[in-house]
Amino acid sequence: MRAAQIETCGKPPRVAERPAPEPGPEERLVGVLAAPITPLDVLCAGGSSYFGVPATPYVPGVQGVGTVGDGTLVWFSTSAGMAPGDGSMAELASIPADDLVELPAGADPVAVAALGLSAVAAHMALTWRGELAAGEQVLVLGAGGVVGQAAVQLARVAGARRVIAAARSAAARERAEQAGADAVVALDTDDVSELTARFAAASDGPLDLVLDPLFGVPAAAAARTLRTYGRLVNLGSSAGETCPLDSATLRSRSLRVLGYTNNELTREQRATAMGRIAELATLGRLEVSHEVVPLDEIEAAWSRQSAGAASGRIVLTPQPA
Repeated sequence: MRAAQIETCGKPPRVAERPAPEPGPEERLVGVLAAPITPLDVLCAGGSSYFGVPATPYVPGVQGVGTVGDGTLVWFSTSAGMAPGDGSMAELASIPADDLVELPAGADPVAVAALGLSAVAAHMALTWRGELAAGEQVLVLGAGGVVGQAAVQLARVAGARRVIAAARSAAARERAEQAGADAVVALDTDDVSELTARFAAASDGPLDLVLDPLFGVPAAAAARTLRTYGRLVNLGSSAGETCPLDSATLRSRSLRVLGYTNNELTREQRATAMGRIAELATLGRLEVSHEVVPLDEIEAAWSRQSAGAASGRIVLTPQPA
């Protein structure tokens, strides 16, 4: 079978011929239809992540969509790059049966793959961790990324009365607007007071909940706009590993600052969340910008993802045309 293969950590994968995997007694053989290139894939393959240096060669891909048995459409996850074993960027993958999530009839494999674990993170950070209630007002930081685009739409699905989005580049702000944000704020300054004023101007009164994949200055400014007992859920640090959040802001409003990671989800939680994501995507209520790339073009696509030059989530299609 054809597969993408990481031969040297830090370099893009190359397409190679590999033996087809042989499923064990608790595994299923999946014909892979769509496999996204995610930041986690690039991080793991770089060899400098907290998971350690992966053994090479290996097939990358921490998630994908494909078919099993009689053609049943499934989403699946893998630990490629984090533990020994191969991932989703191949024509075939051998996956533990417990890690398969059956998708609804009519689901678009590419659209679901583009959403994947990023949308799971957005959904669970808003609802399970952030306890979003109908009628609340939400600010989504980094709203031009996959997590952010999904969060804008999912907040609306959960009953938010107003969703404000914030993003750094003009293209990211356009994606956030297309996702359905009521207002979009530019994150083009490191002045906490200026950002706080922008958030306040875009909001209809104090915020209830902030979804934060950025941390840094944007999180500090967002916290100042929260109501008493407001919540900020952090699930990333692309704007900074530290945040100039002052004690007075925390104490004066009795704020809650909460962390989130998909790694804390049980298999059942993840499967339920992924089923909900796929259902909403199939109904046309959830989508993120993405581009489709054949497996043969993975080297260039991987390099664009690594450089942050992708126009949306890059989704590989391993099966031959």
